[in-house]
Order: sequence, then C-alpha cells, then structure tokens
Amino acid sequence: MNVRRVGDLGPDERRALFERDAGVDEVRDDVQEIVDRVREEGDVALREFAEEFDGVTVGNVDITDAAERAVEEIDEATLSAIEDAAANVRAFHEAQLPTDWRDSFEGRELGRRYRPIESAGAYVPGGTAAYPSSALMGVVPAKVAGVEHVAVATPPAEEINPVTLAAIHVAGADVVYQAGGAQAIAALAYGTESVDAVDKVVGPGNRWVTAAKSIVRGDVAIDFLAGPSEIMIVADESADPELVAADLVAQAEHDENASVVAVTDDEGLAEAVAAAVDSQASARERADVIRGALDNAASGVFLARSMSEAVLFAEEYAAEHLSIVAEDDESILDRIPSAGSAFLGPYSAVAAGDYASGPNHVLPTGGHARVTGGLSVDSFLRSTTVQRLSEESLADIESTITTLAEAEGLEAHAESVRKRFDDA
Repeated sequence: MNVRRVGDLGPDERRALFERDAGVDEVRDDVQEIVDRVREEGDVALREFAEEFDGVTVGNVDITDAAERAVEEIDEATLSAIEDAAANVRAFHEAQLPTDWRDSFEGRELGRRYRPIESAGAYVPGGTAAYPSSALMGVVPAKVAGVEHVAVATPPAEEINPVTLAAIHVAGADVVYQAGGAQAIAALAYGTESVDAVDKVVGPGNRWVTAAKSIVRGDVAIDFLAGPSEIMIVADESADPELVAADLVAQAEHDENASVVAVTDDEGLAEAVAAAVDSQASARERADVIRGALDNAASGVFLARSMSEAVLFAEEYAAEHLSIVAEDDESILDRIPSAGSAFLGPYSAVAAGDYASGPNHVLPTGGHARVTGGLSVDSFLRSTTVQRLSEESLADIESTITTLAEAEGLEAHAESVRKRFDDA
C-alpha cells in the first residue's frame, strides 16, 4: 500500500472515501422482481430461486429440526466457543434493558414503558460458509428484549454448515428457514406458505440483501441498510505497526469491497503500517480477497499533519469499526462521535467485537454512523409514553393548551379541555 497525505486528497478521492456506496442501486431492479415474485408466489418462488442462485433443490423450507440436531453434530470445542460467545453477547445486551419509569412533573404523572415487538426475522449469511457470529448477533438481542417469535433465514446448501445451524439454535431462534439473498428478506417481510411474516427484519448481507431491505421497509421495519465491512484506525507513534496492519488485513478479509483505513500523524508509523499490510496480506489464505479490499478507492494508509487533522478525518469517515491506538485514546474518542463501535487500545482487536467480546457486530456502514447506532436490545423494543393528569394539573396548563390549539386553528382541541371545567 502507498501512504497518502490527507491534505493532498482531491475531490474524487475524498468522494470515494466519504461517500462509500454499497452498490444497491445497481441491483435494485433485479431485486424488485425477486421481491415481487416471492410476495406473489411464496414457496414456489423460494424453491426456484434456490435452484437458480444456490444450485440447491429445497424440500422443506423449515429446517428448525436440523438446527437442533446440529448441536450434537459439531465438535465440543466449537460448541463451547459458540456457547461462550453467546453468553458474552447475552450479558452485554441484558445490560441494555431499559426500565419503565414514572415521575411527577409539577403534578403531572408522566413516564415511559418498554415492550418488545411480537416477531422478528434475522438474516444469517452463509450456506456453505459458516457465520455463527451473525446468528448470535441477530438472535440474542431479540430474545433478550423479549421477542416471542424470532425466525432466522440462512441460504440453502446441499449441506448447510452445522456450525451456523448450531449457533442459530444456541442463540435461541424459534424457527429456521433455508432461504437466502433478496428472496429470504421478501419471505420474512411478506410471508409464504412455510414462512411466517415478521414485524422487523435485521441482519447483515450482500448488496442484494441490502437492496431487498430497502424495498420492503415500507411494509416491515428493518434495522438499517448496511454495506461492506469498514475499519478506521487512528494511531499515534506509540502504536505497533504490525498490530495496526493485522486489524486492517482482518477486516479486508471479509470482502473485496471492504474499506480499510488507517490514519496517523507519524510518518514513520504510516510507512511501517503500509509495509506490514503488504507483507501480512500475502501470507493469508484469502489473499486475493484481501488485496481487492486494499485496492479499494475507499481504503488506504493516510498521513495527517496533526492528530487534530487525523481526528477530523476519522469523524468525517464515520466508520463502522473505529479503532484508536494512541496514548490519549479516551480524549480522541470524545472528539469522534460518529462510529458504529469503538475499540480502544492495542489489545482491543476488532475481531474480538466480531465474535465474542459482547457488543453487537451488526453496525452501520457507509457513513450512516452519523445518524444511527448498531443493532441492540433497543432495536426490538417499542416505547409508550404514559400520562396521568389530575384536575388540578390540567387546570395549571389549560390556558397554554387552549391558546396554542386556537393559534393552530384547532378549536375542538381547545374545547375538549375547556369542557372538563364547564361545571367547575
């Protein structure tokens, strides 16, 4: 990798970095056809798309029994790792559970209550690959929130990876369907003969999945539209270039479209990180995928004139994963509010968050960390405000209400309050 200076970036380079595109628009028309067919044809469409896209003949769409059996099929070490990760993810999300509250506001009893949505669907990428972590991240917070019915859709295969299936079961899913891509999102949103429609669809996926979520979100709630994986590392001269490079290479391993970025104000560190990335990438099994991500226009090692410039660069980037390896990491974090998940210090490997430290790895990408956070217990809760006004407390604000109502031309609103005092 070549080191580029932040101050020398031209308009096109900045656009590539800060306006990262998930490629949804390129497939939207094709995805619309898929969604429409699933909505109209149900299981028939799911089976035909399984043949076309996955090369698999699907019998039963519901494979919940297979997920239960998978727990007995995988080796003990893998099952133990899944269970340990699930426990950590569950503990972190249990700490997020809000408490109902009521308080007095000058005599007005006001409060808020929280209740889970009734059903949710989690998409777990895979098929022949194993993504147990995505199963945990999608299902566990929903069950912690109290969602009664949590469904999982995962791509079909001649033999779906039992590690993925086991993780789905350990996470607590109530039902599992073999359906992948845009067709799975459509099935969860609208239902089929085998698939029950849900209230909300969550989970990561490729651009076809993301496009489908963008299409169905008018009819069903979604978490957010996520694109390829991203990492932004802000480092000072105290950072170990080999560790910085290792985190960049790890995230590049996800996808050729992944965006991996490091920024520092130390020229020696920048050069050392770039060299270490090239060396480590060549040694990895997925070297071709990693190299594709490293060559992405939204990837690179950047040299800033100061840490202040590096911080501004990171805030504008608004990364999915923000790693800060610097002596004053807390103060730097305070100056970068836009990030999906933050990792502080040399031992906070981003891979820890991907799998087992506890926080959710379903995070906003493409700069959307400026306006939203990652998947959480809150994603599966609805809140209701509660109010109880006494005659006296309503009387205290009667004039305020009626004046504003009449200013808006809503005379009946004002009269609905006055009527309560007609006989007073």
